[in-house]
Amino acid sequence: MNATKSGQGRRIVLWRHGQTAWNLERRFQGSTDIELTEAGVGQARRAARLLAALGPDAIIASDLQRASATARELAELTRLDVTHDAALRETYAGSWQGLTHDEILAQYGEQYTAWKRGEPVRRGGGELETEVADRAAPVVLNHADKLPGNGTLVVVSHGGTIRTTIGRLLGLEAHHWEGLGGLSNCCWSVLGEGARGWRLMEHNAGTLPEPVLGDDD
Repeated sequence: MNATKSGQGRRIVLWRHGQTAWNLERRFQGSTDIELTEAGVGQARRAARLLAALGPDAIIASDLQRASATARELAELTRLDVTHDAALRETYAGSWQGLTHDEILAQYGEQYTAWKRGEPVRRGGGELETEVADRAAPVVLNHADKLPGNGTLVVVSHGGTIRTTIGRLLGLEAHHWEGLGGLSNCCWSVLGEGARGWRLMEHNAGTLPEPVLGDDD
């Protein structure tokens, strides 16, 4: 997107899905399709009331049920349709998926440490973070390009995908993406359009601070 053209002032709200049972267990979900807990539905409902007040113009979401169910709460308040796209799914992490944090450290400790250092790692033989950004960021930008001047797009996705998308849209080098802290369940980040591109306006925003459970899922 050329941020110097008309229509400056647009916003992209990147909203992480509500809580799942695997989040509570610190179990890596990745592209596994896990539903929201009852508490997760409540989180989505509360957050939706706040996000509806922004007057969003469009909602797009991952097609995994934890994201689509979260998006549905906002759609019901705003009367907007949700566009689902598999490109907004969480990182596919191969053999890491279904393992707890402790199990990953025990079985893939060197791989985990290299990833945390910012090295390009195919966790569990899955996707690189840059490949996640390659599929997700263009979808977000395509829908942002369709916004009216000063319009707002809500993107309902997953912690890892949101982080990589923010990093790509801000023009950060991939090894710096880990510097963007994780999102708590049902919290969001806001990118605003400026003269030189997208800027991070808010990060991990929500009603009250909550622990980050399962960053990349």
